[in-house]
Amino acid sequence: MDWFPLANSLRIAALSTAAVYVLGIWLADGVAKLPPALKALADVALTLPLVLPPTVVGFLLLMLLGPRRPLGSLVLGSFGVRLTMVWYAAVFASVVVAFPLMYRTARGAFENFDETLADAARTLGKSESWIFWRVKLPACRTSIIAGAVLAFARALGEYGATSMVAGYTPHVTATVSTTVYQLWQIGDDGLALRWVLVNIAISALALFVLNHLEARDRAERRR
Repeated sequence: MDWFPLANSLRIAALSTAAVYVLGIWLADGVAKLPPALKALADVALTLPLVLPPTVVGFLLLMLLGPRRPLGSLVLGSFGVRLTMVWYAAVFASVVVAFPLMYRTARGAFENFDETLADAARTLGKSESWIFWRVKLPACRTSIIAGAVLAFARALGEYGATSMVAGYTPHVTATVSTTVYQLWQIGDDGLALRWVLVNIAISALALFVLNHLEARDRAERRR
């Protein structure tokens, strides 16, 4: 059994999670501070990929990153680097589809943050940056980690957008999801089932971690 699809899927999911972790926290904190009208608009724009079909997301990415499209053409002409039909194209797709999960989880945590803790730190002369990193983020860490776990699981299982922008090339762009589809296409149901079980096992582990974090958070709140 060739393990490249799993290694590639884990690589893509890890890189995607790292990206959405930073972007999600940054944008969630910024949006939480906006006036209600602007917050509603920003929230719709940032959450939209969550409800769009993956093929629509893939099509929009192709319109942006394709070698004859604005960004793709610029990068290809300037650096000789393609942004589609390469393994890291799947990272772009996974970031887009996984980002809303991280963003909404982090935003909810920041909106429920007890601002009296921040006010207490301000009376001690602490900067807003210090308060964010040393007070706000630690207080919201359980929810933020839960968001990262959900984003990882979503990125790991992404198929629609990934197949459109990265395609399927053995030992190059193959992921678990695209491999399952290709094996089904050629009638190798036995090997396809093995990959399905691998994906289920990893997803179940992610959900176990998520449930553990939520249980620990509830226990800490009771204290």
